[in-house]
Amino acid sequence: MAQTRVQQAVDKLVIAISSRALFDLNDSHVIYEEKGLEAYQQYQIEHENEPLQPGGAFNLVKKLLHLNTLLDTQRVEVILLSRNSADTGLRVFNSIEHYGLPIIRAAFSGGMSPYRYISPFNCHLFLSMDGADVRQALEQGVAAATILPSAPQAASDTQVKFAFDGDAVLFSDEAERIYKSQGLEAFAKSEKKSANQPLSGGPFKPFLAALQQLQMQFPPGLSPIRTCLVTARSAPAHERVVKTLRAWNIRIDESLFLGGMAKGVFLKAFDADVFFDDQEAHCDSAREHVATGHVPHGVANEKISQRTADKKD
Repeated sequence: MAQTRVQQAVDKLVIAISSRALFDLNDSHVIYEEKGLEAYQQYQIEHENEPLQPGGAFNLVKKLLHLNTLLDTQRVEVILLSRNSADTGLRVFNSIEHYGLPIIRAAFSGGMSPYRYISPFNCHLFLSMDGADVRQALEQGVAAATILPSAPQAASDTQVKFAFDGDAVLFSDEAERIYKSQGLEAFAKSEKKSANQPLSGGPFKPFLAALQQLQMQFPPGLSPIRTCLVTARSAPAHERVVKTLRAWNIRIDESLFLGGMAKGVFLKAFDADVFFDDQEAHCDSAREHVATGHVPHGVANEKISQRTADKKD
């Protein structure tokens, strides 16, 4: 079971991102899968002066880096973690320069998983399109999500908006385990009984805390960062969530208790730049409207993880 990091003051919010999450590398990835590594390397070298198109997390990264301009100091850093070699990764850095993104640090792991560099870089969040790398990052106690192919965004240019699921993302999956094993009625009774007992933190708690510290660098009411909890919970199960955030001394700007309704249209109304959820069904609803990251953590993903392990065996 992954252990979340202890909440502490941070001088800088650090985001690690894979090249495929930052840029659209679908064409070259198809070449790699169909023709092999050598053909992929040759393709990237031949096209290294052609800028890549933005990928699923490009707009989010661009907005986050713009916060440094607003603050007139570097409080956000984005680090590229890539399975490319430095040679084939040259096209990625050329594309970074083309779009004027101030990304200066990178790890090119030459075909190996780059997740092991997340901790040395002191990253708070890792975004990738490789589910195995994401699971490894979660095991290190770092918030991580698999960026899914999503509908084009039309989000506001004036704010960067994060939306989070609750159980197994911001919170532990302790309550969700009761729901999965005993049903909705038992879940509701348990949550009402435990209303005054704060939930344990999930993998995204430290990231949310670090994000709030960044919000506090702006004058009250003027922060360009906005957060939203989007959960399938409904009353009376909402009370424990509210009191948990209060106990953590963490503030969420908006909270949506949807009682099982599809989340996608609400995320569109919130104008989210990215949404994080542990359940694939919710991610499928969300990705039709906003950039979406699947968090392969908790009881909802145990069977998926086991199937992956069985395939490797």
